[in-house]
Amino acid sequence: MDMQSNVEKREHWSKKREYILASAGNVVGLGNVWRFPYLCYKNGGGAFLLPYLFFAVLCGMPLFLLETVIGQYTQEGTITCWTKLCPLAQGNEIISLYSRVYSIVLAWALLYLVYCFRDPLPWATCNNSWNTDRCVDITSANQTAVHSGNATIDWKLGNLTKSSVSEFWERQVLSISAGIEEPGAVKWEVLLCLLACWVACYFSIWKGVRSAGKVVYFTAVFPYVMLAILLVRGLTLPGAWEGVVYYLYPDPSRLAELQVWMDACAQVLFSYGVSSGSLITLGSYNRKHNNCYKDSLWLCALNSTTSFVAGFTVFSALGFMAYKQGIPINMVVESGPGLAFIAFPQAAAMMPVPQLWAACFFLMLILLGIDTVTITSSVIDMFPGQMRRPWRREVFLIVFCLVCFIIQISLTTQGGVYLFQLTDHYAANGACILFVGLLQCGAVGWGFGAERMCDVVEDMTGHRPSVFFKLCWRYFTPLISVVCFVGFFLDYQPLTSNEGYMYPNWAYHLGWVMALSSVVVAPIWAVSKICLRKTPPLTGRNLRQNQAQGGAGPSAATGLGERRKTG
Repeated sequence: MDMQSNVEKREHWSKKREYILASAGNVVGLGNVWRFPYLCYKNGGGAFLLPYLFFAVLCGMPLFLLETVIGQYTQEGTITCWTKLCPLAQGNEIISLYSRVYSIVLAWALLYLVYCFRDPLPWATCNNSWNTDRCVDITSANQTAVHSGNATIDWKLGNLTKSSVSEFWERQVLSISAGIEEPGAVKWEVLLCLLACWVACYFSIWKGVRSAGKVVYFTAVFPYVMLAILLVRGLTLPGAWEGVVYYLYPDPSRLAELQVWMDACAQVLFSYGVSSGSLITLGSYNRKHNNCYKDSLWLCALNSTTSFVAGFTVFSALGFMAYKQGIPINMVVESGPGLAFIAFPQAAAMMPVPQLWAACFFLMLILLGIDTVTITSSVIDMFPGQMRRPWRREVFLIVFCLVCFIIQISLTTQGGVYLFQLTDHYAANGACILFVGLLQCGAVGWGFGAERMCDVVEDMTGHRPSVFFKLCWRYFTPLISVVCFVGFFLDYQPLTSNEGYMYPNWAYHLGWVMALSSVVVAPIWAVSKICLRKTPPLTGRNLRQNQAQGGAGPSAATGLGERRKTG
């Protein structure tokens, strides 16, 4: 009896706004700030919004609602929730492990934040120990002053020069090696920043939703404040509107290219946070009768709006940078980490009081990337009798964070950025996320039953979902997922760096191993469950017997529908 009394009950959000803020902080992340604006510019400007909205409506929103409902209905994490819905769908959680690789981005941002308190900013000049003779001081007039002397160099000959901000990123922060086959030494500054990020992550979730629910009041709200401040500041800079026009100028001819549609699909999946398990976990801490239907629709709208507005913030700064340098905007646009760690720091260095704007930007990046309780909550739900005792969760979190930190030490080496790009490109790419989303739609739409899921939503919220979502869960989203999954392979290109570096063959093989590990576990789990099953198959007769006995999971959902019809 005493042992049972020591087991803590599963927690809930103390206030509804804690869930809203936590979900908003989860879905609005780094991809909204650095990925969407670049993809919009790259794939036809305003024309890119058409495929983006197409996938947002037919894939993003249905999957977002589906995962939120699953969490709230089962009151379980991303692993154990499927035991109440469709046990064969377990095993699709591997992809969430690879998302931990983005902790290194927070470490880079933290290191930049530390450097923001220097005057002048270290990336704004060429008078540093890491600079070379090719360095160009970005604060000099017309960008013609070169570190080695008074020679003038045309910026069109970009291969002959390096901006001071690029050299700071490559030679000081990363000390980048020649390739992934040359890992080099550990960068101790980055290592300490990575350790600080994991310590902050631990203390933000060490008491579960009790601590996370309080942390999100700051981590979720502050980035929006910073984004609004940077937006107002950016739009008032000279050259800003040229950047905005460049960002949104439509090129409808690009819609005929497969790459544009694949980029839109991947961006929606990344930014909506689907298939990673976080939406299921956050929803599982809701009260049973929370209106998750309305919450999901508002959160999806918030996500897409934030991505769109972030583009104005980024490209107004890029337009200003192009104006100051007297060069075309396409020469200052960078993709991926380059946009966050090269383009915007360079723009901030050209503004009045550069330390303030740079600090605001990197603090926003750090708070956008603060992690949630996804994996740890799932493990605790798997072993509630052991993990929900006093201090068990805290000890487990210490071990989990420590293991993740040790594994990620390899990312702090001189060749770590190559490993980061390899993992980002293969392990958690759009195709892997699509496959997990396809499994979820199949498990719910056909295994559990889309009609039953609608009954569940109506019983919990009092509102029946639109028939549109039922059609998406059964037909539209799985069909689009299959088509795009094939499209990703047709559009596949081996990973290369911005400098044209080709990875060795063993690195590509490692990438494919990581990609396959994200998708093959679920089918293997399903086959093993079928082969090892000792009970008869769930036929129509057995299903009726299970319902008559008041079974959980699908039977309970059917009971909801029957009570609604007879009542």
